[in-house]
Amino acid sequence: MRRREFIAGLGSAAAWPIAARGQQQPGMPVVGVLTNGTESVARGFVAVFLQGLREQGFVEGQNVEILPRHAESQEDRLPALART
Repeated sequence: MRRREFIAGLGSAAAWPIAARGQQQPGMPVVGVLTNGTESVARGFVAVFLQGLREQGFVEGQNVEILPRHAESQEDRLPALART
């Protein structure tokens, strides 16, 4: 096998898991919920937020994915949490 063909094959193999993940839930919106507090403090806010989504026809796990992130009162963690 030639070196370039081998490298091209590795690139295709590396991209496959990303493509497979994208196919698992086609078209499902992902909503990130980023808070500065702890999970227990944000629980009420998130519950109200999810209720509002349900009123608009969005049900978590069925047609929308919710990704909660909590900085645990450490503001310096917010940029990293926003990237994940």
